Amino acid sequence: MKLLAHILCLALALAWAQSQEEHAAAVLDRCKGLEMDAVAVNEEGIPYFFKGDHLFKGFHGKAELSNESFAELDDHHHLGHVDAAFRMHYEDNPTDHDHMFFFLNNKVFSYYQHKLEDGYPKDISEVFPGIPDNLDAAVECPKPECDEDSVIFFKGDDIYHYNVRTKAVEEKEFQSMPNCTSAFRFMEHFYCFHGHMFSKFDPKTGDVHGRYPKEARDYFMRCSKFSDDSDHVERERCSRVHLDAITSDNAGNMYAFRGHHFLRKDEGNDTLKADTIENAFKELHSEVDAVFTYEDHLYMIKDDHLFLYKVGEPHTHLDGYPKPLKDELGIEGPIDAAFVCEDHHIAHLIKGQNIYDVELKVNPRVAGHERPISLFKKVDAAMCNIEGVKVFVGNHFYHFDSAMLFVASRALPEQHKVSLEVFGCDH
Repeated sequence: MKLLAHILCLALALAWAQSQEEHAAAVLDRCKGLEMDAVAVNEEGIPYFFKGDHLFKGFHGKAELSNESFAELDDHHHLGHVDAAFRMHYEDNPTDHDHMFFFLNNKVFSYYQHKLEDGYPKDISEVFPGIPDNLDAAVECPKPECDEDSVIFFKGDDIYHYNVRTKAVEEKEFQSMPNCTSAFRFMEHFYCFHGHMFSKFDPKTGDVHGRYPKEARDYFMRCSKFSDDSDHVERERCSRVHLDAITSDNAGNMYAFRGHHFLRKDEGNDTLKADTIENAFKELHSEVDAVFTYEDHLYMIKDDHLFLYKVGEPHTHLDGYPKPLKDELGIEGPIDAAFVCEDHHIAHLIKGQNIYDVELKVNPRVAGHERPISLFKKVDAAMCNIEGVKVFVGNHFYHFDSAMLFVASRALPEQHKVSLEVFGCDH
């Protein structure tokens, strides 16, 4: 009887702990306007958003406990929240290159590939002499964005530029900036978060140019709904969230899909239009994995199914669809990206680090000619037109003259910014 009671108590304790964890994660909804405690980019360029003892990885997805990724934060210090964080990413500083630093009260933790470095945590004053405890934010600033490879620390109204090489500290005044609760360098731009708003700033002077502050949810998160004040076209043009799919139809009209929304740009017209996927493609309801265009039809892939729409105003959903992807294209989902080049009848499907060809004129269709993709661990989207193939990875895209060169290439071509060069955003 005692053993049974002991087992029952243990089961209840475990159930309670699990329910508490699930409850905490459920309460933390980034789309409800959270003020993040810290933001940092990991070694693969994925942003980590810290809130309390939880962590959001990337621009969408649920919260998870921070100590699941950085266990020692709790081992050495009861984790209320991370005060500040940044990634040291300077080639001239091999000792700490690609290390992530976390600041909690008077301590600093240094991680390399998610492993705590020997001797840490240490006092902030030992690692970064001249920098105070209980920081509000921190962000890396490589040269020439700063005069020297530096880290900018924020505490209230006080701004500290820390020279990584000399360890000299220069105090500055950023009068035009609000006090930052977290700071973030992304795509060579610097962002100060305050509440659930953000401002882009000059790291040398603190000057804020343009129409700021802006809503963080519009640019750094993928949410199904936004405030009434949100400019949907501006948000989708300038969002830092990666695209899910992109294609252009036979007339040259471009469609770019992200989360629950998509952008359309008509051939010969630089005006962009934004809409929800559910409004224009109501059978899909929301997110799409991959899209390609063939013979005036949009082939839209979601999970293990294919949706087929006739291009037009409005787009017409064909009877009998969705159909199993395996039956229609000879491959099982999920698919990461897909494209068809002009005047060709081959759909190129990217799944993981492999690409498959599907001859669209043949029935039944089979996904064959499997080849590995060596340049990218994961492709988010791809499209092909008269200019060649554009491959989208995160916030950048890469141009290849043909599908064959894309697969055969062993060196990355020039990196281009999606928001700037595809959508004409100025930031």
